[in-house]
Amino acid sequence: MNMQGLMKKAQEMQKKMEQLQEELGDVEVTGTSGGGMVTVVMTCKGMTKSLKVSPELVSGDDKEMMEDLVVAAMNDARTKADAKMSEETQKAMKNMGIPPGALGGGLPF
Repeated sequence: MNMQGLMKKAQEMQKKMEQLQEELGDVEVTGTSGGGMVTVVMTCKGMTKSLKVSPELVSGDDKEMMEDLVVAAMNDARTKADAKMSEETQKAMKNMGIPPGALGGGLPF
């Protein structure tokens, strides 16, 4: 493939990756902690959509535990969002004929 062909392929890839990121921005993931006592719904872009705390946790006196569980649920949701983004990016790259790891394990955007 010549240099012009490579540049065109790179531009196509960048456009497809931008489209994928936009589409995944609306995909929601759910993180939980405390055996479901705290639930966070977040988009793959990291925007928190909702937070639910069980009544038992709210009525208790352990404020620190509740705060820790909220943070843990948010981190769980973020981890799931990152995994979803990675999974969908790998699928898109495979569909474009780019082998896994061809970009050094990371994307430039």
